[in-house]
Amino acid sequence: MEYQTLRLEIDAGTAVMTLDRPDVMNALNTQMRAEITHAVKAAEQKARVLVMTGTGRAFCSGQDLGDGGSAANLDLERTLRDEYVPMLKAIFDCAIPTISAVNGPAAGAGANLALAADVVLASEDAYFVQAFTRIGLIPDAGGTYFLPRQVGMARAMGAALFADKITAKQAADWGMVYEAIPATTFESRWKERAAQLANGPTKTYGYLKSAIRGSYDNNLDDQLALEAKLQGKCGLTRDFREGVVAFLEKRPAEFEGR
Repeated sequence: MEYQTLRLEIDAGTAVMTLDRPDVMNALNTQMRAEITHAVKAAEQKARVLVMTGTGRAFCSGQDLGDGGSAANLDLERTLRDEYVPMLKAIFDCAIPTISAVNGPAAGAGANLALAADVVLASEDAYFVQAFTRIGLIPDAGGTYFLPRQVGMARAMGAALFADKITAKQAADWGMVYEAIPATTFESRWKERAAQLANGPTKTYGYLKSAIRGSYDNNLDDQLALEAKLQGKCGLTRDFREGVVAFLEKRPAEFEGR
């Protein structure tokens, strides 16, 4: 597929999807949502880690309110159901690890697009804002799901009600992001982190995601059973055998993702 609103580059097991509408701070329109969905699924088949980032000074400014004519004529329920849900599910259900490399402001649906990834790395120049109440809306694009799980009810409610800017450092303190990184070293750091995952035990990472996410719905007995089941699957992988041999031979493991 030839993309018009983003770039997808795959090299050495790492897929980098760069949102590329810098003139509107990488705002999400119908075409971009479809292209993100397609690109994520393509990366899943061809790479071992997916990085999402933005062109220019922003990561993503959220919904393009000029897309499709007047904002007052937007069918928001249909747009969310038919366009956002497939995009967010593609990211959330992706079989390979996903990283949001948040290079700049992430607002509204753009903030929640970032939070849909497994790991969020943010430049210290970045900030997050649940901007929805500023235009009379509630957080969407998964914001009411991701945010309370990451920062707790009190902070999620305050961030949503007040629509305050949350700096990258504050987001790291709250648990929204894994690392807040100085702008001067941001790109090299996320590339380093991506390479680490691209060279790791890919199938194990998929089982790991299932185990951690399953814990929200399970009691202890159910979670222990899930761990045992998934660990059994890990034990059948080539990467587990390689990891044990490498440990005994006191050398770095050479994982193949299978």
